Amino acid sequence: MADKGRTDKIKGKAKEIVGKATSDREQELEGKLEQARGEAKKIRGEAQERASKAARSDKRDRG
Repeated sequence: MADKGRTDKIKGKAKEIVGKATSDREQELEGKLEQARGEAKKIRGEAQERASKAARSDKRDRG
């Protein structure tokens, strides 16, 4: 998860744009869903980084 959802967000935006251009409501919604999935991955990654930093900091304080 190195890109933290960036790929999902980019692919989703492309699908949304194509869906709008072709009046394909389903593809447009799939794009929006994929963007939301990407944002969720980003938030999850950031939370994991914060938790990892906190754990390392706590370990140093106790050590």
